[in-house]
Amino acid sequence: MKKAYEQLQTYLERAQAFQTARVLFEWDNETLAPKAAGPNTSKVVGTLSSEYFSVITDPEVKRLAEECKEEALTETEKAIVRELTEEIEKLERVPAKEYREFSELTSESARIWAEARKNKDFESFAPTLRKLVEYTKKFASYRAGEGQKLYDVLLDDYEKGFDMKALDQFFGTLKDQLVPFLKRLTESGGTVDDSFLAGDYSEKDQEAVGRFFAEYVGFDFDRGVMAVSAHPFTTNLHNKDVRITTSYNDHVDDSLFSVIHESGHAIYEMGIPDELTQTLVGTGASMGMHESQSRFFENIIGRNRAFWVPVYEKLKSRFPGQLGEVSLDRFVKAINKVEPSLIRTQADELTYSLHVLIRYEIEKMLIEEDLDVEELPRIWADKYEEYLGVRPRDVAEGVLQDIHWSQGSFGYFPSYALGSAFGAQLYAYMRKKMDFEGLLESGRIGEIREFLRENIHKYGKLKTSRQFLKDVTGEDFNPRYYVDYLTDKYGKLYGL
Repeated sequence: MKKAYEQLQTYLERAQAFQTARVLFEWDNETLAPKAAGPNTSKVVGTLSSEYFSVITDPEVKRLAEECKEEALTETEKAIVRELTEEIEKLERVPAKEYREFSELTSESARIWAEARKNKDFESFAPTLRKLVEYTKKFASYRAGEGQKLYDVLLDDYEKGFDMKALDQFFGTLKDQLVPFLKRLTESGGTVDDSFLAGDYSEKDQEAVGRFFAEYVGFDFDRGVMAVSAHPFTTNLHNKDVRITTSYNDHVDDSLFSVIHESGHAIYEMGIPDELTQTLVGTGASMGMHESQSRFFENIIGRNRAFWVPVYEKLKSRFPGQLGEVSLDRFVKAINKVEPSLIRTQADELTYSLHVLIRYEIEKMLIEEDLDVEELPRIWADKYEEYLGVRPRDVAEGVLQDIHWSQGSFGYFPSYALGSAFGAQLYAYMRKKMDFEGLLESGRIGEIREFLRENIHKYGKLKTSRQFLKDVTGEDFNPRYYVDYLTDKYGKLYGL
């Protein structure tokens, strides 16, 4: 008998319904909602968040969760109870009033951030950002164990098993290995012409190309939609309603690769089986594992020469004036050009993790060292000059370029670098098991996608990232694969 577990289902379904409605409002707020709707929508989001909070922190839910531990549950049911117990422990320490206030703040703050970035006006966002930092630190302090650092509490929300000590070692390895390699590469004298990627690429044509490539890599438009937002993102209501966004400018590769990136996220969520979706384990294992899939599709697949062999003519036919005289090899070199730059989402693979490192170091300063947000533009610019040799001209291409802090997502950024490293480790293993490049050249990307679905996607949140790596590759996390992948790929491209 599973009496307690069965009784628990009513509460879990209500909680899931409130979360689904909240996600839907947040999607609308970032895509189609009129500008004036923001404050009112924030109140709705606050109410939905309060209702979710009330369900999860209901004493009856806690009692039933405890009783479930004595019942003969399946592995999936045990995982759901495990996730519920963690959510109860997380929320019951936070005052209900403050939880609602923070939910309303994050709903409204994304709009404030977007306006500030548009106007290149950090001062208009600074007071909101200060509140976000204060709430985040306060909530972390409620949850911190004895002697636990506040930033470690936040990191655990996104990637279990990777605290500041582990991340310092990881980023230290990247700095030691990749910075000297980057210097050798940039001093080698080789130049790559990518000028043809910029120009008069109409939004209509970019959208058509984006839809084609989203579908080509596996995005199912019967179960998903694509829209435009200030910052590309993916969200999902369940495995049959997954939504991606992109943005357009005069660089066609920006929108193209953002679509492939977000499609990687979406394919992960679409691969969650029906028996898991709309449960506490019906999503990706972690943000690091999620980013491993999006960056796997964007870079390991999408920037691979083999990927373009069967489809490059399709792209050229859409843009004959811009790409008609550009050979496949020249195009592949252009989309893999290494050049220290200012914008994370436009960064090449080799320098990308340095962008993440900068954000990681600044977040530690905000959470652990009480850095005043007013100092952020200067510190951001100084770190970019130190690590990448470039300095932003304004805050739009500096500290205001990412949406994450406006959403209260402190601790998320390291997931991008970890995800890239997870993906490289999976890639190294997959190449031993299949003709990876051969499959891409023959347009059989579905076989690669199916491997990922069968070994990662279908398990949802039943395992941690490290468990996935051990189960799939036979090894624990090893950043050496990431370093080797980057130095091998770019060493060949640049003849080092």
